[in-house]
Parts: sequence; C-alpha cells; structure tokens
Amino acid sequence: MAKKTRNTTVSKKLILENAIKLFSTKGYGSSSMEELATMCGLNKAMIFYYFKNKQGLYDAVIEMVIDEIYQTVHHDEEKVQDPMAELEYFIKTYASFACVHPYLPALLLRELSASGAAISEKLFFKMRKLFVHFSDILRRGEEEGIFKDAIPMVLYFMVLGTINLIITTKPLRIKAQEIEGIDTCAQCDINDMSEYLVKKIKKMLKE
Repeated sequence: MAKKTRNTTVSKKLILENAIKLFSTKGYGSSSMEELATMCGLNKAMIFYYFKNKQGLYDAVIEMVIDEIYQTVHHDEEKVQDPMAELEYFIKTYASFACVHPYLPALLLRELSASGAAISEKLFFKMRKLFVHFSDILRRGEEEGIFKDAIPMVLYFMVLGTINLIITTKPLRIKAQEIEGIDTCAQCDINDMSEYLVKKIKKMLKE
C-alpha cells in the first residue's frame, strides 16, 4: 500500500509539472492531453484517472500555482510591521517569484488575454485571495493615513501586469534593442524593475 501511495504522488506531481509547462506555452484551448501524456511518459487514461478531465487538470494547475505564489508572498510577512513595508514586500516578492518561475506570468497572461471567457473568469476568481491580501494592505495604509486615494484593482493590475509583461517580453525587448537600437530596458533585471515599480506606486499613494 505504501508503494502505491508513493507512485500516486510521484505520478500526480509529474503530470502537474508538465501540465504547467503545456498550458503556459499553448494555453488551455490548444493543449492536448495526448501531448501531455507523451511529455509525462504516461498513457492518457492515467491522466484522466487522477484528474477526471482536462478542465479538472487545469483547475488543479491554477490552484497549485496560485497557492504557491500566495504562500511565497505570505512567508515571513508577519515580520513586516507597516503597510508601506508590506506593499514593498508584496511587489518585490511577487517579482522574484515570477522571475524564478516564468510559467506563472506566461500562464496568467495567456489565459487572461486569449482564452474563452469562462476560463478567464475562473482564473480571476482563483486569484481572489491574492487580491484580497493586496487590498487589505492598501486598506490598512489608508486607515493609518499612509496611503491616499488607493484603488486596489487598478494598483493590483498595475503591479501584476507590469511584472508579468516585463518577464514574458524579455526576448522580444532584447531583439528590438539589438535591431532598432532603442532602449527597451533589455538588460534591466527584475530587481531593478520591482524597485522602480515600488518607487512609483509609493509616490502615487502619497500624493
């Protein structure tokens, strides 16, 4: 029985890891379970045994990705004492995580911009706890008189949208800079980007 449990855990992990790569590269609609099975070295029936259908697998992928970034953002945050420091921690931690795990911005951008409405809506609501956490930081900042005129959804998309695009467009920005000779910040690393974003948002919230 113990051996079966270990195999089940390993197989499910293998499927999820490869599903993330497939969905983030091709999106939900263009991803096939046949291709996923080949990537995993398993038969398609095994995938459906664990996840019932393609939608069930996609839901599991989204939950795993969002839970991972949520736990990362929350890690040691209790040591940060004020909303301004929490906001900076949120932005820089998300940026670092997304840079190390590029499947995250690729998956979010592809599904929010290119998928059917039902998939995008599901993704949006899976992310609600991350948004609620972000909103709570801004709310407490306003209550303490640190922030002014904070609109959580606008700032949330400003942070996630900027970071996700910076990471996913890097190859294009490098190519554009080489060909056109224009400054696309191709050599800027994610720490530079997140620091700049923190600085600008702090300024906005103080004015």
